Amino acid sequence: MPPLIEFERVWVLRGGREVLSNFSLVVRAPQHVAIVGPNGAGKSTLLKLISRECYPVPRPDTVCRIMGRERWNVFELRGGLGLVSNDLAGFLDPAAQAGDVVLSGFFSSASLEAFHCVTPAMRAAAAGAMEQLGIAHLAARPLRELSSGEARRAAIARALVNAPRALVFDEPLTALDLAGRRDVSEAMRELARRGVAIVLVTHELHEVIPEIERVVFIKDGRVHGDGPKAAMFTEERLADLFGISLEVEEHNGYYFTR
Repeated sequence: MPPLIEFERVWVLRGGREVLSNFSLVVRAPQHVAIVGPNGAGKSTLLKLISRECYPVPRPDTVCRIMGRERWNVFELRGGLGLVSNDLAGFLDPAAQAGDVVLSGFFSSASLEAFHCVTPAMRAAAAGAMEQLGIAHLAARPLRELSSGEARRAAIARALVNAPRALVFDEPLTALDLAGRRDVSEAMRELARRGVAIVLVTHELHEVIPEIERVVFIKDGRVHGDGPKAAMFTEERLADLFGISLEVEEHNGYYFTR
């Protein structure tokens, strides 16, 4: 199988400014990887590069492949690479039933519309994804009536309906309360244990679940380090990444700073 992500010597400009510079990264399934960096490091641009919302500067030596291909129909790409981002929460229709929101993943829409042709196989896949995330009993509830953790689980189920090779999470615990953080973390852990490749993009160490063993640092648009989690999450390396002195603690596979 080709790598999930294969970037070599990639430059990306946004607003005339160089955001990613000579950027190289290879991720293979079913590897679980965290991409960690401070605000402004280029993480959002990297996510848009993965989802094909932006493209690199054309150069003869640049490689920019997702699942072995440089050219994608974005709707087809979303079937193989599920993206769960904070932007998605504002995109989804809060009045829609949770089950319809999950089904909308087949159509890349905010909800299920009358013109969408939903097959029995799609309904079975959506029901299975909700069961897998522990929210099958919420299928008929409007999204706005769900807790923050339940709504985030519905967004993950929406990304799962196409049986993607990997899920890409963009700071998945942002704006969640303590219960929501626990619920979403446990959902990510269960998916990782079931063999779904996890690519997590964050600036928070506590979001990195124990099943993630590889950590890539990104800073100033470049890869700033790449290695096993225990070797990367040291006080010295994190101080160099974030530019501040901090203390690091590990507890049951999770890392915290203070």
